[in-house]
Amino acid sequence: MKIHSSVVKYYFIFFFKGLCYNFTMFGNLFDEDFSFLSINQCGKPKLKHKDAELLVPRESTNLSGIKNQGGTCYLNSLLQTLLFTPEFREALFSIGPEELGSLEDNSKPESKVRIIPLQLQRLFAQLLLLDQHAASTTDLTDSFGWNSNEEDFLDLTVAVKDVSGLEEALWNMYVEEEHFEKDNLYRCGACNKLVEATKSAKLRKLPPFLTISLLRFNFNFEKCERYKEISSYAFPIRINLKPFCEQTEVDDFKYMYELFSVIIHKGGCYGGHYHVYIRDIDELGNWQVLEEINMNDEDKDLKDIENAKEKENPLRILRNILLEEESKEIAVDRLAQKLLEKIRVSWNKKYRKQHGPIRKFLQSHSPTFLLSSDESKVKLNDRHKLHFGFASQSNPQNHEVKMSSEKPTTGLREYSSESHWFDLNDSKVQPIREQEIEKQFQGNESAYMLFYRQSQMTRPSEARGNPRYRVPIHLLNEMDAANIKLQKKRAEYDLANNNIDLHLHIFSHYKFYNGALHPVVSQKESVLDLTIDKRKTLGELQQLVFQLLEFWEGNLVLSLAKPLPAGLHIYQTLEGADSTLSGIGLSDGANIFVWNGKEVDGVEVLTGIDHEPVLINVLHLAGHNEGRVGQQFMESQHVFPCSSNLRAICDALMSPKGIVLKNHSGSEKDSENWKVIPEEDMKQTLRNIGLKNGSSILVLDSHDQSMVNVAGGNLTAFTHDISWLQVKNFCRLEAEEIQVKITATIETVMADIRIKAIEEMQLDKELVNNSCLRPVGRNGKLLCPVPEDYTVKEAELKMGSLLGLCSGKAPTATEIFLYYIVGHELQSSPEIEIVLEETTTVRECLNLMLKKSGLAGDNWHLRKIDWCYEAGDALSEETATLKELNICSGDILNVAEGKLPSKGFLKVSVWWYKAFFSQSRHRRNRQDQGNSVCKKMEALGLSASGDTPTFLQSEVDLCYVGDIEISEDAFLEDLKMQVMTLPFSEEFSIPLPEFLRVWTMENKCPCRLLRNNKQQLHKFKLGNRVEICIEPLHKEENLGPKDLLLRVQMGIPGERDYYHPVDLVWDISKECTACALRQIIASYYSLPAEQIEMAKYSPEKFEWIPICSWTQQVSKRKKKKKGDSLQLSPYSLKDGDIIGVKNLLLDGSKDFSTMKDDIGKQMQKQLAMDKTSSQKPDCVQNDHYSEKKMAKNRKPEAALSISVGVFS
Repeated sequence: MKIHSSVVKYYFIFFFKGLCYNFTMFGNLFDEDFSFLSINQCGKPKLKHKDAELLVPRESTNLSGIKNQGGTCYLNSLLQTLLFTPEFREALFSIGPEELGSLEDNSKPESKVRIIPLQLQRLFAQLLLLDQHAASTTDLTDSFGWNSNEEDFLDLTVAVKDVSGLEEALWNMYVEEEHFEKDNLYRCGACNKLVEATKSAKLRKLPPFLTISLLRFNFNFEKCERYKEISSYAFPIRINLKPFCEQTEVDDFKYMYELFSVIIHKGGCYGGHYHVYIRDIDELGNWQVLEEINMNDEDKDLKDIENAKEKENPLRILRNILLEEESKEIAVDRLAQKLLEKIRVSWNKKYRKQHGPIRKFLQSHSPTFLLSSDESKVKLNDRHKLHFGFASQSNPQNHEVKMSSEKPTTGLREYSSESHWFDLNDSKVQPIREQEIEKQFQGNESAYMLFYRQSQMTRPSEARGNPRYRVPIHLLNEMDAANIKLQKKRAEYDLANNNIDLHLHIFSHYKFYNGALHPVVSQKESVLDLTIDKRKTLGELQQLVFQLLEFWEGNLVLSLAKPLPAGLHIYQTLEGADSTLSGIGLSDGANIFVWNGKEVDGVEVLTGIDHEPVLINVLHLAGHNEGRVGQQFMESQHVFPCSSNLRAICDALMSPKGIVLKNHSGSEKDSENWKVIPEEDMKQTLRNIGLKNGSSILVLDSHDQSMVNVAGGNLTAFTHDISWLQVKNFCRLEAEEIQVKITATIETVMADIRIKAIEEMQLDKELVNNSCLRPVGRNGKLLCPVPEDYTVKEAELKMGSLLGLCSGKAPTATEIFLYYIVGHELQSSPEIEIVLEETTTVRECLNLMLKKSGLAGDNWHLRKIDWCYEAGDALSEETATLKELNICSGDILNVAEGKLPSKGFLKVSVWWYKAFFSQSRHRRNRQDQGNSVCKKMEALGLSASGDTPTFLQSEVDLCYVGDIEISEDAFLEDLKMQVMTLPFSEEFSIPLPEFLRVWTMENKCPCRLLRNNKQQLHKFKLGNRVEICIEPLHKEENLGPKDLLLRVQMGIPGERDYYHPVDLVWDISKECTACALRQIIASYYSLPAEQIEMAKYSPEKFEWIPICSWTQQVSKRKKKKKGDSLQLSPYSLKDGDIIGVKNLLLDGSKDFSTMKDDIGKQMQKQLAMDKTSSQKPDCVQNDHYSEKKMAKNRKPEAALSISVGVFS
């Protein structure tokens, strides 16, 4: 392509070759760490995700940013630099359609259209003229066609390592000479002899624009790894290149260059983010930075502290002392004395503890100070003098270089303070002071590329502040039309976004009874829905209601109301006719009660939170009934104001002297869940006593009070001595099952009960010697047989307990009754019963179980199932007996597939963990997933509220890749290295073990995160056979012991769904509270902390637990801070937990659930119903101990007592 402007040609070459070079050289260096980016903008309108950035106008800077497409921050920085190079911009706009063609003709085969410059013209026009927050580069990047066409251009690449700044680097490259002499002679090409020679380089011709690349990224050959050079590297705003040029006879001003763009890299050598500082030469943007006089007191104090620290910097003080000396060298002792005279404190008292002896300090700062051979004298390094503008007298003579007579550059602040600089960070644009460039000299966020322009280049006055200057007319017309469309869309959105729906409840449709308002007609007829602009005033709303209710007479009062379980309740009257609806707190969906402010249907209505009605379940105890266990509850519901006291409630319930008990947790039929409310608390209100909607109280009359231990505050009505038991025939010897009641005491022996039951059921007498009694659990499961010589008390039986009469003898004192499950599917596989001697070894036990199950082979092992019904540690000691391993009757063992590894080794099953499907696959499956969800909901009888979601959360994808065997003394890093040798991992480019994350697995799901690569495996207590899943990462990770890994996902505004989760590492070393989590999430999304809501997801229950500031009740011995920890109940936050986030600026709904959660809950409910129907207590056994059961049942729950010592 032939372009007339040399400026455009130069920058096009630089632009494309620079991109190609950098992307090839550094690979994933341009993979971004999006923790530096802001996903949502504060204070922006609530928009749909597609149109959000399109409708957001420019901010106060009046400059447009560029959207990040993912890894395009470096491209965005280059494009902004080109845009703010006026000569390039105008030269680009000067190229007409006769050379570039037209985008409309691109589809024509015979046309020649230069797509890249056309798209670049269009992008520049959008950035200059289109009133939008950020422009998109999608059309431009789609037009890129990389080629190998190369041309020469001036792009200086300078070293950063061991160099103090740009001027020193240029001095080393173009001023210093290399001498070939003595043993290092130069071979002459003409005479072919070794001769003395001098080698040097000079700049021959200077361009109008100078691009300087800083070699920040290097390679350490000793460690064989890349690293980023973060040392200090100064560069001036204004630089004179005359000392470095070959021809110096022209005027000095032609060698002067001014800095106008700095591309900055934030992050490490394996990833990060780019943004750019740009000088607005034409003053197109609105540059408004608060001056120091407008700084608040806090900022001034911080600045004073920084200045004080700088003044006390020993490097600065010693350097100034040496600069004041007339002689070149000074004795080190004399330097220490001058320091004492200057700051009135000796070096040893002020600096020795931090910096060591003064000689050591001077040695460690060799770039600044130069010690003599005997280290007795010191002087400033000549190069350091030159860098700070004090040219050495010897250097110009030796190298025949004359420095500029102008004042040397000593720092950025000396140059014009009126320059307008902006920080363009993708979509975000903000003004900055010129002094802030100094912060990019060093550190993880530092300068990567510098752009200078000749100082003699001036701009015409008509270009100042005029973004339309020299923009082609067709682009001006296109942008004007686009702005009109944008304004129209914003107006439409503004109207829709400010409309709220109000539900008007008309008083004539309600009656007041049972402490609340109730409609006398249907809900649809009693509520009038009204849509209104929330910017309207309350007076306008009242006038509108008057117009709707033509029949209204008298005063019209609007009050906020809320539906409660007891009915509708009125809280407060809306006041302030001139106040806006949003100003008085009316939100979308608010309920408004329209009445006269006094009564409803002739009944006075008490309003406010103090008279809020509470629905209470009131229970009474009935007398003993035959065939029933304990007392029977008689329940009724009553409504009371929350300000009512308990004594008044007893009077209303016709029990003025009754005792009230509150159910604090658990089942109402368990006596331990009821606590007596003391007499001194009977005058307290329902709210103060902790009673709320749905709470239960038990009111005992005088004849029931004997069942209460008033002193202990406990209910004893359910703990009478045993009077009878139930026995049911499970032998299936009769056509009809029989159930009888046997009278017994706590001292009755189980053998007597069994014989008496056989007699009363008139069964065959042979069962006397071949039967046993087994308790029946609540879920219908037959538990372990009770030994014959046990009493009812020893068997821990209660009155009315159900026992099953089963075939087979009860185990003897030396026998053990066990359950076992074959395979890893513990929840779905049946339990098989077996009786073994307690002296049976593990190997013998395994063989007997395999034989009974019809299995063979030696590829099996035993594991004990714990109380959580999960497979625990393997029984690895095959010669140990069951008694030695503390295996007891009723324990459940798991016959698991796989041979145990040798002693001291672990056998690890490895799964590959891919958290989410690819984006492309995700987009293709969006509609299919939505249709699938709708079909599932229809099958379950559910209806979708609102529109079908755009897409659903992807499921966790696990792929089995193989087993490895490794020593338990190996480190976690060794485990990762061995995983990297598996064939499956060859498909992924995993450079180091730090790019892998290891989770243990439970129930085929990631459970516990293993951290610290230098930790030995046996310290993780994995067990000798464990399953792990490996998660590949895009960057290195080495989590500390106090780092918590959370999966954070932002809700999609207006939809019951979420964006893809992002990994958020939270340092909880200081605190792990809801407030701290809110702050770190708000900071990550760049949102105000008060404008977000959070919830933790419980996938096993399909529920979201809102996370808010709360205070857990703790004992006085515990610290309050620990009581507020999110790692404690009810949140129990751990690695891998999913945290949902709602942006209240864009989404007013605080409902975190999704359609998948509705489906999951409905399916759980259906499964529970199916399980209940299948777990009938008529379980029958076919032989000695039946191996077939109606349903899978858990081991009965038992009380657990834990004694914890006192730790200092």
